[in-house]
Parts: sequence; C-alpha cells; structure tokens
Amino acid sequence: MNFTLRQLQYFSAVAEQRNFGRAAQACNVSQPALSVQIKALEETLGGPLFERQARDILITPLGRDVLDYARQVLGAADRLDRFAKDHSGGHRSLSIGIIPTIAPYLLPGVLAGLRSSDVSLRVQIREARTERLLAMLRAGEIDAGVVALPAGGSELFELPLFEDRFLLAGSHARLQRMASDPESLRPLDLKTAQLMLLDDGHCLTDQALEVCGQDRSSELINMGASSLATLSRLVAEGFGLTLMPELAARAEAEAVPGLKLRRFCTPQPARTVGLVRRSSTGDEGWFNGLAEVIRQVGQGIVSATRA
Repeated sequence: MNFTLRQLQYFSAVAEQRNFGRAAQACNVSQPALSVQIKALEETLGGPLFERQARDILITPLGRDVLDYARQVLGAADRLDRFAKDHSGGHRSLSIGIIPTIAPYLLPGVLAGLRSSDVSLRVQIREARTERLLAMLRAGEIDAGVVALPAGGSELFELPLFEDRFLLAGSHARLQRMASDPESLRPLDLKTAQLMLLDDGHCLTDQALEVCGQDRSSELINMGASSLATLSRLVAEGFGLTLMPELAARAEAEAVPGLKLRRFCTPQPARTVGLVRRSSTGDEGWFNGLAEVIRQVGQGIVSATRA
C-alpha cells in the first residue's frame, strides 16, 4: 500500500471543506503540509483528485471514486481504533451463533446472564441454521455456536449442556385420538399421523423424522413452516401434529390458545443442546463461562416445563 491514512484523512477533509486552507485548519496542520500529502496521493493514484479554480475546489471523477473508498477505509480504521481502546481498557467482545429453534427461547435469559456477570462484554448474535452456523464458525465469523449435538467434525470441540425433550403438540381433539392411555404414547405411534414439521434444512426436522421412524417421502408429512411459532398456530387449529422441544413448549403454549402438549412414555425422545467452538481456539475461560450461563438458563426452562 503506497498511501497512508493521513493522506486519506487530508483528502477527505479537502473534499468536505472544498478549500485547502479550511481543510488544513480542520486537520490541525499547515496548508503546505496538507498540500504535499494530497499531491503525493494524486501521484500514487495516477491523476488529479481536485480541479482547482479561483474561488472553489471541485472534485474530479477520479476523486469521487476515491472518496467512496477513502470513507470506507477511514470508517474501518476508526472502528479498529475504538476496538483497540476498548480492549486495552478491559472491554471484550464475543460473537455467538445460535440455531432458530433455540434462539427465541434461550437468548433473553442468556444475554441477561452475560450482562450481569460482565457489563463490559459486547455480544453479537448471529441466528442461522446449523449448516450455515457451522460454516461461519469454521470461517472464523463467530466464536461459538449453540446447536443440537452432535455437530460433527474433528476440527470442532463440542460441550453438551442440557437435554431438551420432545413433546407431542396439537389440538385437544388430535391428541385425544392418539392413544387411549396417555402413559403409553410412543414416537412410533405417529407413523400414521399427519405430521407438520419445519421446512427442509432445519436440524429439528431431521431429528423429528428420526424419532418417529419416518422419512421425507411420506405423504403424511408436511414440511413447510419456517418457525416453531408458525407450527404451533397450525397444529393448534387442528391441521396436524408436531414435535415441540421443551425449550419452546411453555412459551408457545402461553402464546397460542388451543395448543395442547403431551409427553411421550419413557424413554422420552430428546435432543442434546450444546456449545461448539473451533478446536484451535484458545479458551481463556470465556468458553466455559458462556457454557455455564447457557446451561443454567436452558436447564431452568426445561425444568419448569417438567414441573
């Protein structure tokens, strides 16, 4: 790179002030020093950035193109500077990915827990399906991910956090027809039932199909909903049945009148919610601390559902 941030700052100031003297004053330098740096930038970029007139300064077509890039570079440099100051002052940041069938139910408590334990922590949340989330994790776009285990891949470290059991969800009439003895309800009993599941790509759909011993080819399976909230409203109106994670059960039952839930007999089907990071990532304590907050919040939600 043959230009400097100082040159871009001076160039941006001249473009804004449309006067070399005022730009030099804004940058707290002498006008000759500013002019030298602008001239050096023009030589580097291969053309004039300004058209100098008697009483005005006009930006050239090349200057307009360069100005867009200069503002991006200066903005990024400013953000990096603020980050460096925050980091040296003890502030930390953490980027967490979380799958959609967990995010709405777990995040409020987790974010509150993280803030109460470290008010200086800056948390960025990325919500994505498992495949995309793991790709972001491998690419370094996020630091850790909350997913259903196993995630797969020797390059990832997985930590199980809590068990999230599946309940059968539907209208009162649908559930009444399922089994004469509620204590004997098994996932395989759903083979002849109309199942409604999330659209393809959600790991919860794959888990539900495995639990019920079915595959995508069944004419009784409707995979089209984009969220558990949508599924809850559909099955509450009698359009079919679905599997509802305990993590979401209480919130959805409170939000959707007519949604009924029933437990399966032992052993109850379940998924394991866990936290994953790259094996190459140093822990430095943050991973275990994050895991403990997620475990406490998640276990509290599912325990309340079982009470």
